[in-house]
Amino acid sequence: MTKKEKNLNTNNKTFFIRVLQSLKRISPVYLIFVVIYAIVGYLNPNYRTFDGIFQFLRRSSPTVILAIGQMFVLVTGGFDLSVGSLISLVLFGSSILLGNDPANLGKTLAIIMGIGVLVGLINGSAVSYLKVPSFITTLGMLLLVKGAALYWVGGAPKGYFTENFRMFGRGYIENLPIVGRFPISLIVMLVIAIISYIIFHKTNFGKSVLAIGDNVRTSRLSGVNVRLVRLMTYVISSAFAVVSGVLIGGFGGISQTAGTGAEMQAISAAVLGGTALTGGKGSIPDTIFGALTLEAMFNLLNLLGLPKPYRDAIQGIIIVGAVAYGALSRRKDR
Repeated sequence: MTKKEKNLNTNNKTFFIRVLQSLKRISPVYLIFVVIYAIVGYLNPNYRTFDGIFQFLRRSSPTVILAIGQMFVLVTGGFDLSVGSLISLVLFGSSILLGNDPANLGKTLAIIMGIGVLVGLINGSAVSYLKVPSFITTLGMLLLVKGAALYWVGGAPKGYFTENFRMFGRGYIENLPIVGRFPISLIVMLVIAIISYIIFHKTNFGKSVLAIGDNVRTSRLSGVNVRLVRLMTYVISSAFAVVSGVLIGGFGGISQTAGTGAEMQAISAAVLGGTALTGGKGSIPDTIFGALTLEAMFNLLNLLGLPKPYRDAIQGIIIVGAVAYGALSRRKDR
């Protein structure tokens, strides 16, 4: 073998090694999503059309937004269990605040967002400044917000959503080239995803969030304002829960069970996207596809005619599996 041939073989090996290393860095959630969605598309050909894809993305948008907000908290090593009850409060309260009058939309959105930010500030302050474990804090807030929501509406949802409120969840931009129409909820999701990507991956705040989850003591010694950063992650989570609630209300209307279990869906989606429950690891694109994969799983179960308890079981398996995987990874590192 000539020297030229040896160099060529070496270069080829180096190229393949680089390709393999690049593939290893890609989260498996992308492949999982493609496989599950392909099965869903095979069982229901409508999912292979533009309209079917947009319908799927429209229904997935609230979960994606909620999962992104939850990811910020999880990366710091915390939990936010209050987001499901906050969605209930958004839906119940909005129907009262709107008063069947479209002119009240701006006031309603401002009030419910203010409530969401307040819930985030209380959660974040209790965790960051009072040193109350996030699980206990947000579990208590879950009960408090749920009770407040039911008290506000007198024990049962009342009223209905105006058309301009429902537009965010079920409206479309019509008569577009090629695709025909584009869901407004998908636009909301894309805007939030882009902003979140910039904040988490391109700013010092995002680096601080990751650093806190990786090692709090080192972060503090490096000059990171740990308390403030943690506080802000809970505010982000609650604000995104409000947006998610608005989209859910626009798509599905009001129901007594609105928001129930949403916190588990958000955690499952983030974990499926590779977010570490112990903190220090997370990605906006991976979390988005984690949420899409979870929704695709739910669609597959529906097409197979399996009842809701299977959905709960899958979420439980994802969370337990993620914890077990994290524990095994830490053992190998040692």
